[in-house]
Amino acid sequence: MSGPPEKSTRSLGHVVVTGGAGFLGHHIVTLLNKRNACTKLTVLDLKPAPEPVPGVEYSFGDITDYDSMLALFQKIKPDAVIHTASPNANMHVKELMYKVNVGGTKNILRVSQESGVKAFVYTSSASIIHDTRSDLILADESYPIIIGKDQPQYYTTTKAEAEIAVLAANRETAYPNFLTAAIRPSAMFGTGDVQLLPPLMASYYRGQAKFQLGDNNNLFDYTEITNVAHAHHLATAALMATGERYASGMGAPLDHERVDGEAFLITNDCPVYFFDFARRCWAEMGDNTAPKSAWTLSKDVALLIASLLGWIFWLLRKGEPTLTNQRVTYATIARYFSIDKAKRRLGYRPIVGLEEGIRKGVRDALYRGAIPGQPMEFKGNAEILKLGVPGAKVKAS
Repeated sequence: MSGPPEKSTRSLGHVVVTGGAGFLGHHIVTLLNKRNACTKLTVLDLKPAPEPVPGVEYSFGDITDYDSMLALFQKIKPDAVIHTASPNANMHVKELMYKVNVGGTKNILRVSQESGVKAFVYTSSASIIHDTRSDLILADESYPIIIGKDQPQYYTTTKAEAEIAVLAANRETAYPNFLTAAIRPSAMFGTGDVQLLPPLMASYYRGQAKFQLGDNNNLFDYTEITNVAHAHHLATAALMATGERYASGMGAPLDHERVDGEAFLITNDCPVYFFDFARRCWAEMGDNTAPKSAWTLSKDVALLIASLLGWIFWLLRKGEPTLTNQRVTYATIARYFSIDKAKRRLGYRPIVGLEEGIRKGVRDALYRGAIPGQPMEFKGNAEILKLGVPGAKVKAS
């Protein structure tokens, strides 16, 4: 995002974004800076930002280190914290995931309370209400959190435990002016993406665009990253406004208005069939495979093949195959959400459409050279960002 700062309707004061050098964090920082939403904006991360945002202050530190975090917060005195810091979901180091996602979140909560922070917005995940096996159809915030032995994804368990801690900290007796909320995005993608688009795009270069798992009647929700950043801004502003309301002696918001102590599902409000999203990405890369000409494997056959591959790879000590039971199941189930609560209470609406997000995200990934197997002439080629892949049947921007 570029251009002059935009006017903001409400200043958030001094905002700290943990993980602000990461995928989502960087987009939040960029958006808040563009909107001129803060009197001061500080990034807290372990690593430097690949592209520092002008006018933003960058601090380095470990959120699991209570003493150093307390010293930093007491020095810089933030008004609000947007907590996005987390290990990559594809990591398989349980100890690190728990240490950062649960321990680190509890640390930052405690430090924020003791430093006089007013608003705390946590990046959770829509996955915390999903067992990764069952269909979710217009699921909303009333669905129970799935955790522990019922949650196959340990990363998701740690995100859920952290969200529980964040919402429990809202207006605690010892800190009645400390307000919290959680944002639950579904399947984030966009420019700078390292988790969703790169493996999906790599499958095109492996020739997998000619295959389909299941009948493609399963709707799925994706969320362009700018929309997730926008939701974090809205939640932070709403918490600050609620704090001002309490401070002025006004009554608490009505239950149907409340943001503090609440979680909000966030999507592009545009569920699409699972393989339609993939095909749109592949088309942006130059693929012209007609859906009806794709080889379709039924879910049962695909699961059988995945099981056989799993055994073969295990016997040969080759690690994990590309096709696994989990990936087959994920590609053939419905998973989409109702975001009515975010619409009503946050005033949320997507500001970047799915088509625009795919176009920008795919071109950006090729430009960065982030896709295994991609033609190297695309890397660093500015024409890719403007015109896309030569021969692709898509609109130039």
